[in-house]
Amino acid sequence: MRRAATVTAAAGAVWLARRALRRRIERSPLWPLPALEEPISGYSPRRSLRALIVSRTEPAEGVLRLVLESAELPGWAPGAHVDVTLPSGLVRQYSLCGDPAVPGRYTIAVRLVADGRGGSREAHAQLTEGSELELRPPRNRFALVPAASYVFVAGGIGITPILPMLRAATAAGADWTLLYGGRSRASMPFLDELAAYGDRVAVVPEDEAGLPDLSPVAAAAPGTAVYCCGPGPLMAAVVAAAPPGVEVRLERFAPAAATGAEQPFTVTLARSGRTAEVPADGTTLAAVLRELPNTPYSCEQGFCGTCKHGVLAGEVDHRDDLLTDAERETSMLLCVSRARGGQLTLDL
Repeated sequence: MRRAATVTAAAGAVWLARRALRRRIERSPLWPLPALEEPISGYSPRRSLRALIVSRTEPAEGVLRLVLESAELPGWAPGAHVDVTLPSGLVRQYSLCGDPAVPGRYTIAVRLVADGRGGSREAHAQLTEGSELELRPPRNRFALVPAASYVFVAGGIGITPILPMLRAATAAGADWTLLYGGRSRASMPFLDELAAYGDRVAVVPEDEAGLPDLSPVAAAAPGTAVYCCGPGPLMAAVVAAAPPGVEVRLERFAPAAATGAEQPFTVTLARSGRTAEVPADGTTLAAVLRELPNTPYSCEQGFCGTCKHGVLAGEVDHRDDLLTDAERETSMLLCVSRARGGQLTLDL
């Protein structure tokens, strides 16, 4: 009898602990961070997918196209990208440029950047047909919104997220044009595929025709959706060319450049009761990781949203192009953004 009572009491204690934990998480979904299955970024950093590289081709000079297949690959929509874990452990983000209607198959393209951070060199050297690749589920911060008309602008490898958008816009019967620039025809991938769209597509190799004429952007009527992906100067020019009332949606390859000298500041981590000092030459993320090593992060460039966390007090100097205006009212990306002042309080 005594043993049965002990077992019953233990089982009851476990049940009460589980109920208390559920209630605690419901009140504060970010607690405790290391145990979260779904962090604020919207996906689990622990969840990984395995896919087989079934095709490796080079659609242009210095561009690698990989076709991945697996029954566990979730569906996606135009504008989505995936985190790819390279053999060395580096994590890089690549836009999906295949057809969302084909289940269990992803296509990505990687431009070789000789003076980059090393990810593209590793991809070109080590990702071979027949090998497995680890990746994470797709996320989409460049989604195609419904519109009667579109103006698409792509520069070089920036064509990758745009390509599935063209298929979707065509299927929807929308009016659209694409302005596609690059250094040369030989360096511009997917030209054969784009040729099927006829005069809707204007191909502008810089060595033949100079810089693209952005008059289609300047002439866009209110309600037209403008999408641009490419180098920073091109995107800045598109934003400047857009008339009032026309929103430009951007997908960047690199975080926005900092302006002025950086200043140190202090971060208070409200729920853990800790503080972290952010030096002028350091990041908010690095400072937080010293106090909370299990804080999720990935790209460290302000692209993926993994390190998005709530801001309880202080003014943020947002350095990303990922968050919406509404999200910036209450949150920040720790990897690139800083305090606009000496103090921030985070919901961590």
